[in-house]
Amino acid sequence: MERGFNHVLNSSTLKSGALQLEVKDLFLAFGGVQALSGVGFNIAQSDISAIIGPNGAGKTSLLNCISGLYHPQDGEIVFHNKSGSHALTSLKPDKIAKLGIARSFQNIELFKHMTVLENLMLGRHVHLKSNIFSGGLFWGQAQKEEIENRRFLEDIIDLLEIEAIRKQAVGTLSYGLQKRVELGRALAVQPSMLILDEPMAGMNSEEKEDMARFILDVNEEHGVSIIIIEHDMGVVMDISDHVVVLDFGRKIGDGTPDEVQRNETVIQAYLGD
Repeated sequence: MERGFNHVLNSSTLKSGALQLEVKDLFLAFGGVQALSGVGFNIAQSDISAIIGPNGAGKTSLLNCISGLYHPQDGEIVFHNKSGSHALTSLKPDKIAKLGIARSFQNIELFKHMTVLENLMLGRHVHLKSNIFSGGLFWGQAQKEEIENRRFLEDIIDLLEIEAIRKQAVGTLSYGLQKRVELGRALAVQPSMLILDEPMAGMNSEEKEDMARFILDVNEEHGVSIIIIEHDMGVVMDISDHVVVLDFGRKIGDGTPDEVQRNETVIQAYLGD
């Protein structure tokens, strides 16, 4: 029997290159502040797509709309998987997670008093099927689920090279390792699309290299699509297949890294000479 999430993802995702996410003419406002104004783009299965732009451009607001934390006033977000097409704009985050979209945050959102393994187990909650009685008694379906979930998490632990810290409290770990654990918890959802909000913020160069390697492994070896916000343009241009550029809530660039780097509007607004 194959181990871990590679087997499950290969049986539940679209073919590489197929249309996976459509963002159509998205508008989001907070009072008189327009966070997003007519933003639209497409994402293909198995691509790494970067969302870039200056501070206040609307990048995190856009990710919050995709993951269900914000609900835009107008526009559509449609996610495609093998079960069909799903409108996301009115769904709650837990429903979106069950469709196969997982999220990490700019500020670490781990439970610091819990161990690495316990934090990873929390990412499995969307897949639990046992009821409260069998769960409390730990028998039947609950026991079977526990064994399967533990086996699944072992592959994530191996992938992210965190075997040595699996039993440590997250609060005792370095910042770079905590970011790695947060990536692991997002992977525990078994996503076909992974949303990462500044996964390398605050890291030194060695930690950034490690994180970039893990992101590429998840994408290339397991077929998971990645949407990433990142300010390190060297990293963005090295690992991305597709780049979307925002400025004051509007899309000003959309294409390959080479196309975006040659876009005069993007150069003037963000990249510079």
